[in-house]
Amino acid sequence: MNWGMKNRLSRIIKPRSGRCVMLAVDHGYFQGPTTGLSNISETVEPLLPYADALMITRGAVRNWIDPAVEIPIILRVSGGQSILKELSNEIITTNIDDAIRINATAITCSVYIGGEYEKQTIDNLSKLVDEGEKYGIPVLAVTAVGKEMVRDARYLALASRICVEIGAQIIKTYYTEDFGKVVEACGNVPVVIAGGKKLPEKEALQMTTNAVSDGATGVDMGRNIFQSDSPVGMIQAVRAIVHEGKSLDEAYEIYKSLK
Repeated sequence: MNWGMKNRLSRIIKPRSGRCVMLAVDHGYFQGPTTGLSNISETVEPLLPYADALMITRGAVRNWIDPAVEIPIILRVSGGQSILKELSNEIITTNIDDAIRINATAITCSVYIGGEYEKQTIDNLSKLVDEGEKYGIPVLAVTAVGKEMVRDARYLALASRICVEIGAQIIKTYYTEDFGKVVEACGNVPVVIAGGKKLPEKEALQMTTNAVSDGATGVDMGRNIFQSDSPVGMIQAVRAIVHEGKSLDEAYEIYKSLK
């Protein structure tokens, strides 16, 4: 791994703790104006001091994010479908030149292992890795799950390992029972968990605690933070678990105190 690649990764995964809290706000690329993200700047601005990186699309970053902010951008560069269509039918929507113009710290796409367009999305990842290697830009692979895929350790380890083999530098996947097997399948490549659908706050914090205990490098949460009744309290609680090793009860008290 070259110096630039290492430097960019160290901006996302903090060397002091070896962990990260990513904030995902890229939902609009297939969901449109998602609840909580109609005005991304209003949602994101109070959360930026507590996020280690922001996962977002190029249109959203240009329209709603102040270019003076000091936060690494993980740029969503895949898409091509909406919630009205088959979600796995993705293409690359942003080229590496535009990612560089935006000053992206990393780029990301979804890979649908077992889906109708499995080969196409693996090809997307492969091309991104090749382009990223040219310029020292790491690639985060999202192991997206199709309608008929079971989110168990066997399947997620399969999907994550394929992304590692293709060359992804970070894996984003779902938390599940026996999550340690998923982490083990990825070797030295860091694994972050997706927040998924909105959960009660304590359940989301429990998932975060379990994931870190099982070897996850951190989280890439969206709805469980920005759709919370206290987004700032929730992201600080998540951060306390990930970076400070706080217990579930300690983190939940942080959330309640800021509610």
